[in-house]
Amino acid sequence: MRKTIILCILICMAYMLFPAPEAKAMDPVTMALLAPVALSLAEKAKPYVIKGLKNGLKGLMYMGKDMIDIFRLPIGVLQATVGIPFGGLKPGLRNLVLGGIAPFKLAFHTVLMPAMFCGLTIN
Repeated sequence: MRKTIILCILICMAYMLFPAPEAKAMDPVTMALLAPVALSLAEKAKPYVIKGLKNGLKGLMYMGKDMIDIFRLPIGVLQATVGIPFGGLKPGLRNLVLGGIAPFKLAFHTVLMPAMFCGLTIN
């Protein structure tokens, strides 16, 4: 046990005395040569990036709808209990079921979000 502690202290001291070299910026000539290539590649990739962002936005809209549907659970409880004399049992049970399913739908859409950016479409 004592040898292990001494070894750990020595290794820590070695890392403190001899740190990793710092990263240096690229020289301006290399950046000047690579900038036109990067711009042309960005122009070619632009339609695919926009398409992926549109698909991701659809996924975010699904997730937003699911988040709003979570609030149907307490509304359904109120409708199914207090609203029974006023004919609120049927819509209350519907809201209870939709509100109970919503967290699972939200988790499902959250897991599928990276695939949606790639173009996977779901209903």
